Amino acid sequence: GLAMLLVVMGVSGCGKSTVGSRLAAQLGWKFYDADDFHSPENKKKMAECIPLNDEDRIPWLCALHDILRREHLSRQHTILACSALKKIYRHVLVGGASALESNQSEKPGENAALQILFVHLHGPIDIIAGRLEKRKGHFMPPELLKSQFDTLESPSAPENFITVSLEKSLPEILLEIERAIFQG
Repeated sequence: GLAMLLVVMGVSGCGKSTVGSRLAAQLGWKFYDADDFHSPENKKKMAECIPLNDEDRIPWLCALHDILRREHLSRQHTILACSALKKIYRHVLVGGASALESNQSEKPGENAALQILFVHLHGPIDIIAGRLEKRKGHFMPPELLKSQFDTLESPSAPENFITVSLEKSLPEILLEIERAIFQG
């Protein structure tokens, strides 16, 4: 088969970038952080603490889908850290812009959905809030974290996912994900 694609997802402060980059380093895979791919407009909004809406996010998610597709076709195992809080966001990562059209009558193969394993780093809001407070130079208002939890639609069948507790140690988390990848 082609390359393995992994998306480490969850609310801000759950540790997705740390887990994703560490896992990629361990496995020798490529790592991307979705936050690096926001448009200048999105970055400006975020700097002004204006929450992004779906309209802001869809082109960004489509661009991320294109990156994953490119890596997949070049047989490059890849890990992407991306909040991917809503089902529709994950659909776009998997299927690109076509995921937004309800009639899925395109030619198979041409835009076949990517096989992505979503790794949901999940844990209680107070643990994450505590971690965010400790981050140097990182300010996240508690309301914003609460809104992330309100937005979160946890993955469920038939989505391809595993849920990993972020209360475990980093080595335990990495081991659990590796087991899922190689025994999945």
